[in-house]
Amino acid sequence: MNEENKVNYYAIIPATVRYSKDLKANEKLLYGEITALSNRNGYCYAQNRYFANLYGVSIETVSRWLSNLQKCGFIQIEVKRNANKEVIARYIYIVDAPSHQKNQYPYQQKDQEGIDENVKENNINLNIDEDELFTLIINSSFKIQNEFYRILEKLGLLYNEQILTHMQQDKIQMIKDIIYILYDLYNGNFNALLLKVNKEALINLYLLSIEHNPDALLNYYKRTIINKYTNNST
Repeated sequence: MNEENKVNYYAIIPATVRYSKDLKANEKLLYGEITALSNRNGYCYAQNRYFANLYGVSIETVSRWLSNLQKCGFIQIEVKRNANKEVIARYIYIVDAPSHQKNQYPYQQKDQEGIDENVKENNINLNIDEDELFTLIINSSFKIQNEFYRILEKLGLLYNEQILTHMQQDKIQMIKDIIYILYDLYNGNFNALLLKVNKEALINLYLLSIEHNPDALLNYYKRTIINKYTNNST
């Protein structure tokens, strides 16, 4: 059994993929498999033959699935060639929440005017700005606690420079904001809350926060997370 078949990470299929009318069912499953294979290194290097054997289809069919996933903006494929123009490697990167679908989450949120009073004044007061924090994290700085790195790894929020080159700037900013709020919660009294969150919900809540309160995005986003995970069993 090769290394690809030993992957034990969870597959993640966000709402934008699950409910996309531009994708076939098997393309959505393929996306999920790519997320699982990408968890360790930040990219998937499996070849079409691997996916063809996995799903019992032809290599050409897998090629069409991948092409459509890339066309729809859910993945980015990078092919490396040698001096003779021969393909020597292929990397598949996950593209988070494509901009053309960021408002298509079929997610219902309760009216946020009722956010608990006890969390309204939990304003962010870190001694580090989000750009500095993000730089430390992508460079694996020892200044960041190992436990927090493990939280980000569990959530699939650890990125490196190579991955970031394939992401749109607004998506990078979203990841910066999410990580910044998680770090604020980690250093506050909400460590247990971080055991409940998942990446898809964090992205959903972030997009909803932009819609509801863009002028005070970070504080509103923080309060929204706290409200969801302290008042609900999910």
